[in-house]
Amino acid sequence: MSDPVSGRESGAARPGRRRGAARERLLAAAARRFYADGVAATGIDTITAEAGVAKMSLYNNFASKAELVTAYLHARHEEWLGLYQQRLQEARDGRDRVLAVFDAYADHAAFAYDRGFRGCGLLNAAAELPAGDRGRDVVRRHKEEVEDLLAGHVEELLPGRPEEARAVAEHLSFLLEGSMARAGLEGGGTRL
Repeated sequence: MSDPVSGRESGAARPGRRRGAARERLLAAAARRFYADGVAATGIDTITAEAGVAKMSLYNNFASKAELVTAYLHARHEEWLGLYQQRLQEARDGRDRVLAVFDAYADHAAFAYDRGFRGCGLLNAAAELPAGDRGRDVVRRHKEEVEDLLAGHVEELLPGRPEEARAVAEHLSFLLEGSMARAGLEGGGTRL
């Protein structure tokens, strides 16, 4: 069975439940600390202490801090997709489906964060990563996927006008990113 975050096959010969539990605790601790304190400011010792595991456990699950960061970004993307899918189930038409994208971001903003809402966790992390980093690619693909989702929903509202729908989706994605940035600066989801 492959891990949804890393895509790696899990080893049946190892005590998978224990290893999987440590991996999940590490990812959860990393998610809390990376979001609250930033990627660069969060050290391995902080993550392992919060996860309640030995440092070796981290390296048994992730080859490096960079790999942990990438796994965190993948997990955050999957978390958002889950929120979007929940909202999408309630949608009746293209307009509702466009709003489902925005509502999923608002749902993410409403989580109980350790130090309050600080904006899009993916963009916050990407801002700290150097150009060419794999993590930045994860964030870029997420943002492209969101824009593609918006384009598909806008096409429902503008049938036969795919270029116009794509342009509207691009504008909507910029509005979404701007509202996330403002909400992060203000510490709440009121701008979403």
